[in-house]
Amino acid sequence: MLISKEWLEEYVDIDVSIEALAERITRTGIEVDDITDLTKDIKNLVVGYVESVQQHPNADKLNVCQVNIGEGEPVQIVCGAPNIGQDQTVIVAKVGGRLPGGVKIKRAKLRGEVSEGMICSLQEIGLSSHVTPKKFESGIYQFGNPIEPGTDALKALYLDDQLMEFDLTPNRADALSMIGTAYEVATLYQKKVQKPNVQFKEGKVQASDEIKVDIQNQDKVPYYSVRVVKNVTIQPSPEWMQARLMKAGIRPINNVVDISNYVLLEYGQPLHIFDQDQIGSSEIVVRQAKENEKMTTLDDQERTLTTSDIVITNGQTPIALGGVMGGDFSEVSEKTTNVVVEGAIFDPVSIRHTSRRHNLRSESSSRFEKGIATEFLDEAVDRACYLLETFASGEVLIDRVAEGSLGSLLSTIDITANQINKTIGLNLSQDEIVAIFNQLGFDTSINGDTIAVNVPSRRRDITIQADLVEEVARIYGYDNIPSTLPVFKQVTHGALTDRQRKTRIVKSVLEGAGLSQAITYSLVDQDRATAFTTDTHSTIKVLMPMSESYSTLRQSLIPHLIDATQYNVARKNQDIALYELGNVFFGKEENELPDEVEYLSGIMTGTYMSNTWQGKKEEVDFYLIKGVVERIADKLALSFDYEKGEVEGLHPGRTAFVLMNGVRVGFIGELHPSVAKTYDLARTYVFELNYEMLMSEAVGYINYTQIPKFPGVSRDIALVVDSDVQARELIQVIEENGGHLLKDASVFDVYEGTHIESGKKSIAIHLEYLDTENTLTEEKVAEVHQVILEALETKGASLRG
Repeated sequence: MLISKEWLEEYVDIDVSIEALAERITRTGIEVDDITDLTKDIKNLVVGYVESVQQHPNADKLNVCQVNIGEGEPVQIVCGAPNIGQDQTVIVAKVGGRLPGGVKIKRAKLRGEVSEGMICSLQEIGLSSHVTPKKFESGIYQFGNPIEPGTDALKALYLDDQLMEFDLTPNRADALSMIGTAYEVATLYQKKVQKPNVQFKEGKVQASDEIKVDIQNQDKVPYYSVRVVKNVTIQPSPEWMQARLMKAGIRPINNVVDISNYVLLEYGQPLHIFDQDQIGSSEIVVRQAKENEKMTTLDDQERTLTTSDIVITNGQTPIALGGVMGGDFSEVSEKTTNVVVEGAIFDPVSIRHTSRRHNLRSESSSRFEKGIATEFLDEAVDRACYLLETFASGEVLIDRVAEGSLGSLLSTIDITANQINKTIGLNLSQDEIVAIFNQLGFDTSINGDTIAVNVPSRRRDITIQADLVEEVARIYGYDNIPSTLPVFKQVTHGALTDRQRKTRIVKSVLEGAGLSQAITYSLVDQDRATAFTTDTHSTIKVLMPMSESYSTLRQSLIPHLIDATQYNVARKNQDIALYELGNVFFGKEENELPDEVEYLSGIMTGTYMSNTWQGKKEEVDFYLIKGVVERIADKLALSFDYEKGEVEGLHPGRTAFVLMNGVRVGFIGELHPSVAKTYDLARTYVFELNYEMLMSEAVGYINYTQIPKFPGVSRDIALVVDSDVQARELIQVIEENGGHLLKDASVFDVYEGTHIESGKKSIAIHLEYLDTENTLTEEKVAEVHQVILEALETKGASLRG
């Protein structure tokens, strides 16, 4: 919304600079996004009178003009505008003057003729071609009335002005009008609002004799009213009105159309003016459109309507799309003599749906969508009638023809001074608070400690006590609210908590391994809500989801990580490594809140490392992602074990559960080929850990040991076992029987095939022995080694010959 200071001063007597006004308005809740000074870079711009025009002797498209600029003798100006003519009153930039864009006006010779100045168009003094009247779109501007030559042209054009651009939030629809803004400014400076004149002389004929109104759906159109104005004269509107429209970004058309736009900006009440003789009947019927009904709007576009659209009809045919745009055949034209002025209340939701579906975003629809001030509706119609009588010589018929109800123009909210002071932290008296409400234009009544505040309909954003508290705070001044330090019951020393420190370590490990952090939605579709879970829990559905794709709270982070990977791969980014630290949600009994558990998950696919100049390339595999998980455990001083497992959606032979102290805390594995194919992914590996369980594990101080002074001994053994025996089981047996001399046992080879009995496999294990106190002898090693072999034999393992 563009607010003209010149226009605003018609309603509120304020004597402050535009910068001070913008600062005050911004500090009280309405952000002034920009200030435009229409006089900036303009110098020596005056009104001139063209006394004579002659053809340039050396140029067919130029004219030599003698122009009176109020300096005694006329000056000669060469002008190429096609619409220049004698006896015109024009805009002249004198020699030594300046125009926007750094244009300097100098004395010059054009094709041999001296030119002392420049006759200007509106575009050349800073107005956009989109808002200038079509008559002057490709030529110089001509004043409609005689003006004394030498007069300041900006003042004559009502452009000696500054504009504020409001960046309004949806709740402050009241500031989408000049009068609404005037009430706000009057409140800030404790002034009174001077309302515009709405008094006119009515004719002798009743409007009800000319037209009838019928609303067929009052739930969508609570109120609809019209007034009839006869014998209007179509002509240009006054220059001050044209100027105010142009400053607001609206192109002047003619006096009747301009009046409807002017009142829209003035009151924030959209009006529509019909050519009465083109309506086609003496009845206006407001109804829902019929399915696939068609009409042509003012922009010459044929619209196919649905039953959700509101239409204004002549009883049969739509003549306007309610609240959005008028129809083509009932629009005001040069031949119009009788008009019908419409004012109405339309359902905001219906208007929003209609304007979006038809892509018809207008000044009217934007105001109806946010809700209008019903207190101004009839007054705005009367204001239009006054202007039509004054500037279009119209005759207003007696009374308005209306149906429906405006509803309550006030809403009452009870509050006490104690409630306000307790919330804001002030100590205002009841009288001071009442004075603020009165300053806002809210009538009040007092009953003991209770203040009954009557909020007018223009402030639809005020509906509850908290809104009144906010009004008191902003009018009193946010800067005047005393500053206080917060009171803490417990004060910490400000260091990271143990969990925060561990989380930073985990993120550092993952990012150091090349994974990037992802943040995804907590909502998934119902089918994937329980995907990649190892336990059964009930799901939690959202009552009114945005879509079915985001209808259920997730129980795993992996589905959305797969989505993110698919999105990148589809855009030629084949090598993906992502992790996410986020919450999953497990449903409980009815009427109980769900369990919210933090999980750590990751996904990797493609090439992990590639050094083409060395011919080295490492693809992501099971053991790589297992190594990432192992690194997390190492940095957190935890110990993980692994066992073969199956998780739906993962490859059955390439999946392992992660164990901590014998309890499952997660899994690692490869996506099942069918899942990978569904998402157009190559071999892809994932992990998921219960982060809460990792964080709950208490880790003591790290005990360092000295570097061994004595050498160790290693032994390699190859064991033949059944094919279904896991290597982890053999390692556990070795560790349980190795005593203090065994330092490490690790698998380095697994073999099945030739020379191995069917149903059997060979597992090769490397053993490390070390005595930190004494030199290790062959006898000691052999003794322990034999105990290990015997224990392995009892588990069905035998040494491979």
